[in-house]
Amino acid sequence: MRRWHANPWAVLVTLSLGFFMTLLDLTIVNIAIPQMIDGLGASLDQTLWVVSGYALVLAVLLITAGRLGDLRGPRNLFAMGLAVFTLASIACGLAPNAAALIGARAVQGVGAALLIPQTMALIVSVFPPARRGTAMGIWGTVAGLATLSGPTLGGLLVSTVGWRWIFLVNVPIGLVALVLTFLVVPDIRSGRGHRFDVTGVLIATAALFSLAFGLQEGERYHWGTGIWALLAAGAALVVIFLRHQRRHQDREPLVPFSLFHDRNFSVLTVLVGVVSMAMVGLVLPFNLYLQSVLHLSAAKAGLVLAPSSVVSMVVGPFAGRLSDRIGGKYLLMAGLVMYAAGMFSIVLIAGPTSPWYAFIPATVVTGLGVGCVIAPMSTEAMRNVDPRLAGAASGVNNTIRQIGSVVGAAIVGGLLQNRLAAELHAGRTYADAFVATLHVTAALPIAAVLAGALGCLLVRDHPRAGSAVPASAAPVTAAGPGSGHARV
Repeated sequence: MRRWHANPWAVLVTLSLGFFMTLLDLTIVNIAIPQMIDGLGASLDQTLWVVSGYALVLAVLLITAGRLGDLRGPRNLFAMGLAVFTLASIACGLAPNAAALIGARAVQGVGAALLIPQTMALIVSVFPPARRGTAMGIWGTVAGLATLSGPTLGGLLVSTVGWRWIFLVNVPIGLVALVLTFLVVPDIRSGRGHRFDVTGVLIATAALFSLAFGLQEGERYHWGTGIWALLAAGAALVVIFLRHQRRHQDREPLVPFSLFHDRNFSVLTVLVGVVSMAMVGLVLPFNLYLQSVLHLSAAKAGLVLAPSSVVSMVVGPFAGRLSDRIGGKYLLMAGLVMYAAGMFSIVLIAGPTSPWYAFIPATVVTGLGVGCVIAPMSTEAMRNVDPRLAGAASGVNNTIRQIGSVVGAAIVGGLLQNRLAAELHAGRTYADAFVATLHVTAALPIAAVLAGALGCLLVRDHPRAGSAVPASAAPVTAAGPGSGHARV
């Protein structure tokens, strides 16, 4: 295996294994909620915490973990995250009751937060700029595939071997990825002493917890005074955090403001939140429609969504390579327009008795859109980031991605419940009421995606192949045996 050490493609395979597990666990659990309620004798509220506890911890810790990767080495944090996530997956699969499962899921969130930011940071470090788009294309494909295939894989596992295997399936993948991490992933360090902004970590953690919890649990608590107070506290803490960071920009801040001097990073970090919000805004109500209106099983509902995953998986690497050659700006715009068109088609087709196969062309179009968006969005955001700040940049980017998902779920979930109640109160049948509700809730993600397409006009295309590459985009050299750190 020595010849594979620091090989960029071997590194990418290793990173993708860990990345796939963590994102898969965001969506795979939803499909197993009824079985978990029966198997553990849990309440619906407890079971929903199995889903939201993981997402909450993940959202809160991403920025901190990203900066820790810059300071302590991304390989070390990636390996630690894999170990924590794998052990927590065993605990989830063996959990005797709902409380134990909720606790184990929270620990899973810690592991996921430790490893996710390191994936983008290591890709930036080991791939030269000319091949970074292709690498990000594969990375983005893994992200899209994990997110969209959760219902499909979860449905198959629940229907065959039982709900506990949606967690236990992570164990062999995690062990293989952990072994490969020490065999092929280089230990990249900046080679100088570091400070860690403990005060910034505490403020950021409190701010993100308040915002994520308030948005995630608002509907459950009927958007009462306590939830609004929590959201207000979160917003105030964000302001305090930014003021604190401004005073510490010369002392290794948690969020280096220099990242936002690059227009592409700023624009595309906002865009990643918009796209995440839109994806949840489509998949959540559409999955409910397939099961509650068309009465498809969990496995069949997952298979209806499968073409989107397959197409995005095939298109993603090509889109990444194309973004290296021609720039990602117009690929992003085309992908977002296709994604909006696919969503609009799904809404038009959806009816009380629509055949499942009628949705296949529309899901293929959404897959084309996702495939054209994920890779250029990540590549162009990270292209000019100083490799020494890649962990911080990845932490910020992934935090916005996760917050976007939480916001999308909160808004669409609230709209879905309120609108469905109003339609049922008006005397419609459940099927007719849900279809009418789907038409209303889909307007938000479609509008968000089209706004994102217009926002791409602000993206600067990078120099074409053969042009000069900014010095800050040069890859970091991995530490050799006995060197103790990398050169930058």
